[in-house]
Amino acid sequence: MSQKAEVNLTGAKESKNVWLVKVPKYLAQQWDKATENGEVGKITIEKKHDKTQVCFSLDEELTTVSAGGESDSPLQVPREHPFTMNSLGGQTMAVFSQDDKDEISLEGMVVHRAECRPVVTDNYMKLKKVQMKESLKPQRLSQKLDRAITTVFKPVANHDFNVEYEKKKKSEGKMVRAERQVVLDMLFAAFEKHQYYNIKDLVDITKQPVTYLKEIMREIGTYNSKGAHKSTWELKAEYRHYHSAEEEEMQTA
Repeated sequence: MSQKAEVNLTGAKESKNVWLVKVPKYLAQQWDKATENGEVGKITIEKKHDKTQVCFSLDEELTTVSAGGESDSPLQVPREHPFTMNSLGGQTMAVFSQDDKDEISLEGMVVHRAECRPVVTDNYMKLKKVQMKESLKPQRLSQKLDRAITTVFKPVANHDFNVEYEKKKKSEGKMVRAERQVVLDMLFAAFEKHQYYNIKDLVDITKQPVTYLKEIMREIGTYNSKGAHKSTWELKAEYRHYHSAEEEEMQTA
């Protein structure tokens, strides 16, 4: 869980011992086909030669699976699936549930780990062959359209924002950084005519890349983020050839 959540432990004392079993993908898919509260199979546990042997037997009604277009005749999945028992390796594992209200509750503690493996038969090998072929098929296919689709989505050669981006990139690519003093001279000359400029106007005047121009303006200018001259630049007080309105009032006083 990526976020912290409270866990309901009221049923911890009544929690059950559970098995953590890894099953083949096709077996899980067959279980999904079972009707609600339907039987998916049976587990037998017996001792042979002082060893516990566990085997899952799939319900006969769930042994038929579609060939996936490989042939008209359906395939038969194995019924018998012996368990390979594994140790917990000193790990402590638990099973939790989550209801419609996103409340998480402890359901049980894992006491055994196992792998459910099929008995290899001719039918199983045919099933694996079909699954391998299906996995090699591309997930997406290109299709030639006889006419333009106008009901849902009509493809365009290029989107407006892509065109604008490429135009801007191409324009800036042609701009060569001039000597710093040359750019400063152009900027000071511009600010002798007007007090405020937006960055686009300064780019048009100096023909310099935006990043380079902003770098220089941060040293000699001030950016107005609000007020009547929002989103514009003006020179810092020490570089101005004029007095601001506040400075004029102070001098008059």
